[in-house]
Amino acid sequence: MTALFSTREVAKIVELDEGRIRSCVSAGLLAPARGAGGRLRFTFQDLLLLRTTKGLLESRVPLPRIRRLLASLKRQLTGTEQLWNLMIYADGRRVVAWDGRARWQPDSGQFLFNFDVETFAAQAVPRRAVDAAPAALRKPPERVKATGAPALTAAQWFALASELETASPEEARRAYHQALALDPTLVDAHVNLGRLYHVSRRPAEAEAHYRAAIRHAPDDAVAHFNLGVLLEELARRSEAVGAYRQAIARDPRFADAHVNLGLLFESLGHRSEAIDHLRLARKLYGRRK
Repeated sequence: MTALFSTREVAKIVELDEGRIRSCVSAGLLAPARGAGGRLRFTFQDLLLLRTTKGLLESRVPLPRIRRLLASLKRQLTGTEQLWNLMIYADGRRVVAWDGRARWQPDSGQFLFNFDVETFAAQAVPRRAVDAAPAALRKPPERVKATGAPALTAAQWFALASELETASPEEARRAYHQALALDPTLVDAHVNLGRLYHVSRRPAEAEAHYRAAIRHAPDDAVAHFNLGVLLEELARRSEAVGAYRQAIARDPRFADAHVNLGLLFESLGHRSEAIDHLRLARKLYGRRK
């Protein structure tokens, strides 16, 4: 039996506003079933399409254009290819589709050269290792001078890096490197630095720091989760499954890891495993009320 999700459940899983989800349905991006009272009921495939839509909306692609792009893609697919198995992302002003072999622009059908994986946009968001810095640290930090400055500890460099992330990611990366130079085992610095490289589309550096975090703290669920997100984006799906499983083994209540693993299993055709993880995620999200 196919698992079906309500609009509220989908909003929690995909982290998309309920009103926006209804707008996507009204725009014809997807056609969910309707249950008692005309309530929308969504399938796994609908979740995958909504996650893709969310990424495009966050990249400022208008909803009408998304509808046209998805319609074009449906016409371009042949055989057993399915829309929800593609990676669809914004690359500057253009939107690109990728099936694991080739990249092309859905609106024109033009194929693109596969220079390297750094062009792939994130489909899921890697986590920070820690929350924002304490209120006492939220004022803009003074720039540390190259000479004559007092020596900072690894913890102080880490706090400075955390504050710099929003204003200057490049300076934040440098500060995290300073912290790691003083203490290479500082796991949170590896996780946060990996995430900065990750969102900057520098996957090799991101993977190196996520793996360093895991090496120093094998039980850190966030490090495993972030590695899974990265590997999934790089189409290393079997490795991504392993990373998500490691995250869940460390934290069985990690709802986002269950969601990502469930959707990944669905895209791989492993329906029963997908159902198990998405049902559990639904229960975990429900407990957050």
